[in-house]
Amino acid sequence: MVKVMSLYMDDSGTRQPDRNPGRCPGHGHDWFGLGGVLIRQEDEEEARALHAHFCERWKISYPLHSAEIRNRSGNFAWVGTLTQDQRQQFIDELYQLMFRSPIIGISCVIDRPGYNHRYRERYGRQRWDLCKTAFAICVERAAKYAGRDYFKLNVFVERGDTKTDRRMKEYYTTLRTQDSPFSADSSSIYEPLSTQELRETLYDFKVKCKDSPVMQLADLYLWPMCIGGYDKNNRTYKRLKSDRKLIDCLLAEDEIPALGIKYSCWNLVRQDGTQKLKPRELLGFRAASIR
Repeated sequence: MVKVMSLYMDDSGTRQPDRNPGRCPGHGHDWFGLGGVLIRQEDEEEARALHAHFCERWKISYPLHSAEIRNRSGNFAWVGTLTQDQRQQFIDELYQLMFRSPIIGISCVIDRPGYNHRYRERYGRQRWDLCKTAFAICVERAAKYAGRDYFKLNVFVERGDTKTDRRMKEYYTTLRTQDSPFSADSSSIYEPLSTQELRETLYDFKVKCKDSPVMQLADLYLWPMCIGGYDKNNRTYKRLKSDRKLIDCLLAEDEIPALGIKYSCWNLVRQDGTQKLKPRELLGFRAASIR
């Protein structure tokens, strides 16, 4: 009998290297993240039951959406009407859903200023969309992890527009049929899988709607992993790490660089999470890149 593990992937941020920064988010960081959770196929029923119980308890009949919950907006505007004690109870029970579900967080998060600083002058308009890099890294690492215990890997991505869905499928097909898109010299330290190894491990690809309970869990996990790259003291990130719910916690320290959560192009991010370049300089990179 084939053993199967599934990677549920959501995205966070804008995938294009060049973007109009517009109104900066409250945290002040600029990333693109792709990833979510790994789950064994036989554990999905348990995860769905936990999700259903939580939603029934809070009378939620629509998808759990991380951004709306954090901002108390959209379907979750009602969270802002709760008393402080009620709101804390909701957040605590939501975290318990994340903790008790038989899933592990994994992702690739790219710092956009660092990406442009590293690649803009070299490649100009030929730079990849950030999702191409993030997809290849995250899926390969998930495949390595699944393959260690002889699992096949399904890759499920959240449904977007037709163009984006087609692009994700193309990335998946490329991983199974072509050599690694990354430079062999620079990527060798990450112990990349061969095309044959990826073909043997990657099992199926599907696009999933937001009403998928496990896809909603992927959404809830991704944002803490993104912000955690900048702010190690973010409460949810710290709890997930302390509770060993992130892939890094299940790896030996020397395995993390090649198998763990990938924070890519972090060369402009200081240890305290701040950028080495001033905001005006960062805007200068963005402006120069679109000329």
